[in-house]
Amino acid sequence: MTKRSEAEARAPEAEPAEAEAQAGRAGDRAAAPEPVAAPARGSVKATRGAQGSLELVMDLPLEVTVELGRTTQRVRDILELGPGAVVELDRMAGEPVDVLVNGRLVARGEVVVIDESFGVRIAEVVPPAERVVRPV
Repeated sequence: MTKRSEAEARAPEAEPAEAEAQAGRAGDRAAAPEPVAAPARGSVKATRGAQGSLELVMDLPLEVTVELGRTTQRVRDILELGPGAVVELDRMAGEPVDVLVNGRLVARGEVVVIDESFGVRIAEVVPPAERVVRPV
């Protein structure tokens, strides 16, 4: 008889559900990763690690939206829209537009025309603490 089977033979029989729960808890403890201390901010190791991590995401596509303004209208008004209709927005002419990345406000700027396309000249980058996700 092996050591494992001897221990099992000596232990009182547990309920099957209880035994599974204990096995699951033991498995959770074994699978939990050990905490690792982060390198000091500004250290060479931290900088190299951050650059390597950033390199992994540099080619991921992000949705960039430029929001000119918003409004709320009744269904009746929307159904009456047609060519030549004007929809009034909540922004004044000349006011900065919002630049959102994946729905999160990251900058404000002014609309410019480049050849025959529109663009945005960034005037202000929003600090990280003020970046909020805009409701749809």
